[in-house]
Amino acid sequence: MRSPGRILLVSALGVVTGGTVGLAVVGFADAVAWANALLPISPATRAGFAERPGLLALLTVLVPVAGGLAVGQILRIGLAGGAALGPADAILAVQGREPAPPLRAGFVTALAALVSLGMGASVGLYGPLVHLGATIGSISAHLGRRLAGLRDIAMACGAAAAIAAAFNAPIAGLIFAHEVVLRHYSLRAFAPVAVAAVTGYLISSAVLVRPALFLVAFDGVGHGYEFVLFAIEGLLAAFLAVAYMTAIFAATRIAERSPLAPWLRPAFAGLVLGLVALAVPGVLGVGKDTLASVIGAESLSAGGLAVLLVAKLAMTALCLGFGFVGGVFSPALMIGVLGGTLYGLGVAQLLPLDLTGVLPYAICGMMAVTSPVIGAPLSTILIVFELTHNYDLAIAATVAVVFSNLVANHVFGRSYFDVQLRERGFNLREGRDRAVLGRRKVARHVSADYVALGPEQPVQTLIARLAASGYAEAFLTDGAGRFRGVVRLQDAVTRPEDMRLRDLVAADLVIFGERTTLLEAMERMRGFTGGAVPLVADDGRLLGVVPEGAVIGAYLDEIRSLRQEENAGA
Repeated sequence: MRSPGRILLVSALGVVTGGTVGLAVVGFADAVAWANALLPISPATRAGFAERPGLLALLTVLVPVAGGLAVGQILRIGLAGGAALGPADAILAVQGREPAPPLRAGFVTALAALVSLGMGASVGLYGPLVHLGATIGSISAHLGRRLAGLRDIAMACGAAAAIAAAFNAPIAGLIFAHEVVLRHYSLRAFAPVAVAAVTGYLISSAVLVRPALFLVAFDGVGHGYEFVLFAIEGLLAAFLAVAYMTAIFAATRIAERSPLAPWLRPAFAGLVLGLVALAVPGVLGVGKDTLASVIGAESLSAGGLAVLLVAKLAMTALCLGFGFVGGVFSPALMIGVLGGTLYGLGVAQLLPLDLTGVLPYAICGMMAVTSPVIGAPLSTILIVFELTHNYDLAIAATVAVVFSNLVANHVFGRSYFDVQLRERGFNLREGRDRAVLGRRKVARHVSADYVALGPEQPVQTLIARLAASGYAEAFLTDGAGRFRGVVRLQDAVTRPEDMRLRDLVAADLVIFGERTTLLEAMERMRGFTGGAVPLVADDGRLLGVVPEGAVIGAYLDEIRSLRQEENAGA
């Protein structure tokens, strides 16, 4: 397609995806808020039960249990008991060049997340929105299905629009899509993703007039030495983020080993959540009201903050590990703001220093915990700036975020999503090219064009067959088709004609299996001599051969394609 046509198409893609995702994000968030207001989840609704404490306590326990039962059935029926999808699946589809997750699975996941969030599960709102945006983007890609790379750009457009609409932060949405989903800044992708982010933002803020996540009034950091305190806060926040992510993985492993059926696990998590919420109601739901109240207040109880922080971390890990569907972003915001506020209060009590107040420490803590969880330091800094329009707060958050990411990346990994993918065999920490090559099976390049002989046949038969075929080696199989070795012409020409081939099998064999990847194949072929490598099944049968040229060609094609994608112009 010529450049002007492509520009028009990708611009239309950005507008369509951004507008659709913007509407979906607002509708999803409003549905969650409506359910939280109808049920005793939001603080305002719970306050209305002040004269009926017994009923409130009963509903506090029963509503999350009912939500867990509903989510379990949705996943059992809609996904045949499979796992719900999330941002990691969108990242895998783009980074691993894998097929996009099925649309049905994407929408079933969105429904399960809506029920989870609406009925009080301690999970995040923004992860499901990002995946929903990517799902809508993959649908929008059908506008130009023949255009190379369009699906990946469309999924990034959906993710950008979701963040832009959810936070009223279009620049952060644009950078998030490039930082987390695409992980490159090619000009080909930049324009449509920017258009989608701005369109999603306009739908949310201008058309439907949704308020920002939180509003703050801040005159600026009063003392230069506080930036040292922000750096120390970032270091401490890194360990809080690592504890949060580790707890989720630990809860997931506990759930997998538990005797509970998968569809019952969310109900069990709902029961525990409800019982904890009787004492600490702030653990219920997304926690947006709690987040705003902590940011907006200056006189707070350190003990109450500490209890809520521990409870929120533990309940989020439990809910996500045991099958509720949601994200890790929103709880990280709340855990971070609680930890940051505690840090600010502690510094004020322990050090003889004049501080600006608790607010900058709360904001820095919020972003210093969140950024290593989602692997998006630039995006979180921009969210601060776009939400607060305060340069001093953005600089303070930058200091905390930088130190937090340095430590968390070393101790845990780039993000929660990257570690999820690493556990599934896609390790981006070693580089995208190695991760992609590590998922490509060399069996895709198997050939049936080779000389096969029996181990009992004589050398004269080998020489005759190889002379007729032009090959320099033959592959030995027994009567059941099992692989018995390789015999090379150079080893046979000086041997007696009646010598059996079993006595000439080469010792320096390279063998591929059904699960051998292209990356493993290239590493095994260092110093390889020969024309092809046998591909042997788990039961020992010879499935065919993989020509050396096919392996090298496939490797070079993958590398070339990745570089073109990452450095493409308009």
